[in-house]
Amino acid sequence: MYELLIANKNYSSWSLRPWLLMRTLGIPFAERQIPFPSGPSYETYRPFSPTGRVPCLHDGDIAVWDSLAIVEYLAERHPGVWPADPVARAWARSASAEMHSSFQDLRNTCGMSCGVRVRLRERPAGLLRDIKRVGELWQEGLDRFGGPFLAGAAFSAVDAFFAPVTFRALIFDLDFGNRANAYAEMIRALPAMREWYDAALAETWREVGHEDEIRASGDYIADYRAVAQ
Repeated sequence: MYELLIANKNYSSWSLRPWLLMRTLGIPFAERQIPFPSGPSYETYRPFSPTGRVPCLHDGDIAVWDSLAIVEYLAERHPGVWPADPVARAWARSASAEMHSSFQDLRNTCGMSCGVRVRLRERPAGLLRDIKRVGELWQEGLDRFGGPFLAGAAFSAVDAFFAPVTFRALIFDLDFGNRANAYAEMIRALPAMREWYDAALAETWREVGHEDEIRASGDYIADYRAVAQ
């Protein structure tokens, strides 16, 4: 059985992607969660991941690190990871790669912390550009392939790649456009997303770096997490 190494569900957007994909597609795996340490995390994860980062998938003696590499590894072994239609598949791969390598202002301004709600103090031009581009991508996928998922009727890897953004939309009250907002709500309502969210709220770990990053961008208006240790 696969083993998937992840960090805190409250914070770890990168861990969410393969976890959600495998859970939604019914790919069996054992979850191994190691919380983010306070300070640099390299030494914590280096014994399990060549880069000292998460997520990392273990398949026997094979270690696959980086969320995009994990998805492609799974796609070679399991149906449904990418759309069967070649046009939809090409679009889904391109959109996923763009999410993987872009949207730095969105990432930096709106860090993931599932259990809080934050009022941003400002919305800089770079963040607004990223929000507009995400909305365009979602609208394009829904229009071209008919929905309800980004590349058609079935959930696939491209939905998993954008799933953390749907949490950021909730946390920071981000507006991606009417149909895009409805898509974000639908993704958050998936059983696996609810499972992740509930587990995130139950976590009592707090990591100073993540907390400080969010507080630098805005003010907490609600915190639904369990009481911190």
